Amino acid sequence: MKKVKKAVIPAAGLGTRFLPATKALAKEMLPIVDRPTIHFVIEEALRSGIEDILVVTGKSKRSIEDY
Repeated sequence: MKKVKKAVIPAAGLGTRFLPATKALAKEMLPIVDRPTIHFVIEEALRSGIEDILVVTGKSKRSIEDY
């Protein structure tokens, strides 16, 4: 069996279940201790041997793209 080397991380959507926190910040950028949530997802993928990561964002998710 071939090893998985690519990951697609869905990071679009409005995050309405996290309101009012997501009014100012994308849900993927909400901090856990001192880092955004998306950091831990990407870090775990890299530790698992993933080489290519595609993060699918919405048009209002510029903060994720900048990070």
